[in-house]
Amino acid sequence: MDAKFCSFFNYSKTFVAILLAIFLSVPTLVSAQDSTATAAAAPAGGGDAAKGESIFKNNCAQCHAPTDERVVGPGLKGASSRHDFAWLSKWVRNSSAVIASGDAYAVKIYNEYSKAQMTSFPNLSDDDIKAIFAYVDQASAAPAAAAGGAAAGGAAAAAGDAKGGAPSDLFVIVLVALVVVMVLVLGVLLVIVSLLSKAVKGGSAETEAPAGEGFGGLLKRITVDPAIRSATLWIFVLLVLKSTLDGAFNVGVQQGYAPKQPISFSHKLHAGEYKIDCNYCHTGVNRGKSAHIPSANICMNCHGVIKKESPEIQKIYTSIENNQPIEWVRVHNLPDLAYFNHAQHVNVGGLECQNCHGEVEKMEVIQQRSSLTMGWCIDCHRKTEVNTKDNQYYDKLVQLHASESKEALKVADIGGLECSKCHY
Repeated sequence: MDAKFCSFFNYSKTFVAILLAIFLSVPTLVSAQDSTATAAAAPAGGGDAAKGESIFKNNCAQCHAPTDERVVGPGLKGASSRHDFAWLSKWVRNSSAVIASGDAYAVKIYNEYSKAQMTSFPNLSDDDIKAIFAYVDQASAAPAAAAGGAAAGGAAAAAGDAKGGAPSDLFVIVLVALVVVMVLVLGVLLVIVSLLSKAVKGGSAETEAPAGEGFGGLLKRITVDPAIRSATLWIFVLLVLKSTLDGAFNVGVQQGYAPKQPISFSHKLHAGEYKIDCNYCHTGVNRGKSAHIPSANICMNCHGVIKKESPEIQKIYTSIENNQPIEWVRVHNLPDLAYFNHAQHVNVGGLECQNCHGEVEKMEVIQQRSSLTMGWCIDCHRKTEVNTKDNQYYDKLVQLHASESKEALKVADIGGLECSKCHY
């Protein structure tokens, strides 16, 4: 029996080593694939697309899209193929002069877009303009490549992005490897338990094991052992108890909640690309308890002239015409028993929106990133230092705190953990 155990143990070590070798090689393979994908995505030439993206977003994105979508002005897809560089550079630097010259296409565009005058950019160099249209060509070609790339790696990447939070292949491989290793370790432990049990009973593994019995037979005899069955039952009960307690602690916690809204509003576009301040739409964040959901009037400050034809924007028009408010779905919602004031945290505490809401400027669909539990709030109060600089209100508190502690004054030291602060 000892020889069988040693043989099985050596086999297990070999198998685990193979699994570890495969697991360690996976990041290298993934990295190599990413490098290949990056190289394939590089622009073919004509200008610095990365530089052009920055210039485009800072100067052009307010009125133009790199695709054929109409914003304030026409979409720029295919502009570099419709006109030569000399015409494009003149148009970008001084569109009024091109229109005044009687250029047929310039006059047509000018009239088609209600004679809206395009801003001139005389300071942009030839390299800057080439970079802009290199970015436009790259950005407008990306959707087509994703749609027709069934035989290319781009489609796989797009499908991966669409899953939005689904486990990656690497995660699945690691999980399977861990399960296999756990099974092997369990087998080794069962063999050890069997040997120790026989040693305690005074039996001999060599004499009691039937001739020719394999590992399967050994497992069969172990499963009928009362001690092992009892231990298995207790482990099962403890796992169920732990799962029940974990579920109880998560009641009411909606971390990751991302409901579908009546209008597809993109924070990534508005707060990220266009850099619109959160306070512009959420007007109550500096003044009261609630940050306020923006009204349709705020939306119409821009969309009275921008993207009016969009089906999503038309929903705002319908809401106004019917005198019916947009029924946005609330994402962050504290229980009624807890009091929270935005103005206190933003004005006095100096917190940014991202402290509680996560990187909203990167979210296409808004979701609850933090748990917003009492423990989460208390932990923040214990760690956050109070900004007492140039504020005489805190002078006496700082003096008293310094006499008792060498650490910085935290929110918890000025009543941040008192129950009545949030519950009354």
